[in-house]
Amino acid sequence: MKAPFFALEDMNSGDVIRLSDFVGKPVMITFWTSWCPDCMKDMPMKEQFYHHADLEKLAFLTINVTGRERSEEAGKEFTIKNELPFPVLRDNGRETYDDYGCTGVPTTVLLDKDHQIVNVFNDQSSFLDIAKALPSVMK
Repeated sequence: MKAPFFALEDMNSGDVIRLSDFVGKPVMITFWTSWCPDCMKDMPMKEQFYHHADLEKLAFLTINVTGRERSEEAGKEFTIKNELPFPVLRDNGRETYDDYGCTGVPTTVLLDKDHQIVNVFNDQSSFLDIAKALPSVMK
């Protein structure tokens, strides 16, 4: 299935990031909220991964699901407080989250270089599960 297009604001830079900015490159997208215990376990692993990943070969994005947050600014406050180094996009409520068929957080979606959805990992998936699937999108 072709990944749904999005154009969302990066909370760190204020730039609008589009899926089409990464044409020809595999993409890892993680949907999250600031109140979610599983997201808090996942974020440090994603941060370590981000620091060691070859970002020339894999785009790495996170999307804060503002429509599932306790307040409009909760995701941005979390991003600033924790100095998240990677792109943190602000969903339009639940629009992108729903477009991708997510049912919980965190959800990580792997796209191949043609932006076909190859894998979807829900809140019960480990980071190791995600890491093991990466070679399938890196071809």
